[in-house]
Amino acid sequence: MTPVLLVLNAGSSSLKFQVFILGDGEEPQRIFRGLFEGLREAPHLRIRDRTGTTVADEDFGSDGAFGHEDALLHVAAWMRAHSGGFELVAVGHRIVHGGMTYCEPVRVTAEVLEALERLVPLAPLHQPHNLEPIRIFRRRFPDLPQVACFDTAFHAGQPEIARLFALPHAMMEGGVRRYGFHGLSYAYIASVLPEYDPALAAGRVVVAHLGNGASLCALNRGASVATTMGFSALDGLPMGTRCGSLDAGIVFYMLREMKLGPDEAERMLYTQSGLLGVSGISNDMRTLRRVAAREPDARRAIDLFVYRIGRELGSLVAALGGIDALIFTAGIGENDAATRAEVLRGAAWAGFELDDAANASGGPRVTRGPGPTAWVIPTDEELMIARGTRAVLSWPRSSRPQPAL
Repeated sequence: MTPVLLVLNAGSSSLKFQVFILGDGEEPQRIFRGLFEGLREAPHLRIRDRTGTTVADEDFGSDGAFGHEDALLHVAAWMRAHSGGFELVAVGHRIVHGGMTYCEPVRVTAEVLEALERLVPLAPLHQPHNLEPIRIFRRRFPDLPQVACFDTAFHAGQPEIARLFALPHAMMEGGVRRYGFHGLSYAYIASVLPEYDPALAAGRVVVAHLGNGASLCALNRGASVATTMGFSALDGLPMGTRCGSLDAGIVFYMLREMKLGPDEAERMLYTQSGLLGVSGISNDMRTLRRVAAREPDARRAIDLFVYRIGRELGSLVAALGGIDALIFTAGIGENDAATRAEVLRGAAWAGFELDDAANASGGPRVTRGPGPTAWVIPTDEELMIARGTRAVLSWPRSSRPQPAL
């Protein structure tokens, strides 16, 4: 039997998963990727194999009862039915927040799970959903090893000065500091830079992870030195539905003058702001681009997104003391040539010279000339989780975990 690893990334109404062969080679090999959407509303599952061929496409009604546990059990059953000589030996999870304690992947125990639950106030809209599959697997398949991999871990080595807020010292000691997120994505990009240009791995690089969640990260020799997200995943750039950087006084105004409760204010900042809030149309950049010519508010949302990227880019160039390359990744970064072009034209002050033809074709290099370079590099957070889980299990090894499914 060939051992395989299940990688999970759970959201409020979705469950992304991938299956990797956990062989004795250097790299886990992806064999399936799937997505459950619309949980507790109108669940839909699609699974593709390693060639991109759809091997499952199912709807599960709309009675509102089909949730994460049902989805996980269905995935487990599907894997048993399509095992093909594979045995599931471990599960790796994306966990948004590791706090000050977890700076590398860790095998989940009762004590680890309890510690991660205490971090829910630091990531209230992400952490509970990330942890739910862990609890389900511990209850249903208690002997199956599980590993937590953290979005905050990649930034743990930043200089202390980059992690401070100008708040009383006791608050910092209590955990109020800049953590940074999207670390699994940034760690992957850092790991593959030498494949694109060996000089990038030793240089000053800003990575733009641009998707429904968006942030920038400054890398020096492949290590994070500053990033735009801070204490929460609400900070930094405007995103699909999140506001990004905000004057804290606005929150007091919302509470006192607008008479919003804390939960209502939080919901507005996380789910009703960003591209959706500014445009009043959509949080999807593809939709906004389609209607921007006739919808001024859609154009305004795009312009604000690009403007904020330019401002934050400038701050990270200052933190690095210069820039050698800019990397675009994630949904918008990898697929939206117009956003890349607008960002690079706005960054001409730093020496970037856009190559229109290369950008239109997706790169990988999208600049020309002697100045700093810009690249399009697809990210792979799930592979980073697979790598982290493999390392925690010390695979390959003579004493392998026993399959639980």
